[in-house]
Amino acid sequence: MIKLLQVEDDADIREITKLALEFAGGFYVVQCADGPDALVRLQTFKPDVLVLDMMMPGMTGVELLARIRMQPALARIPAVFMTARSLPAQIEELRAAGAADMIGKPFDPMALGDRIRAAMA
Repeated sequence: MIKLLQVEDDADIREITKLALEFAGGFYVVQCADGPDALVRLQTFKPDVLVLDMMMPGMTGVELLARIRMQPALARIPAVFMTARSLPAQIEELRAAGAADMIGKPFDPMALGDRIRAAMA
């Protein structure tokens, strides 16, 4: 079972993601609505992969990943970003921040599990 932490401020996208990953099978999904909540959750939940929204109020996905990477026990967890922004410069920013992959919004729910598994490889 792949333990996944998704951080996404849009409740509809959280719901679609959870349904898609449950349908794909093999995922245990924990969700947070923002970066501060995720940092609290990560004190007790150790995921195998992170799925982070790029643009969230208060703390962006890149800022959140930087804070996560400061914790040695979490420094190597693969991070996949979901974003509506997919210009080459933005993709390069995510790669520089340590993204294993970038999934554009809107995304294909049926392919989501495979994309996340591939990013973990």
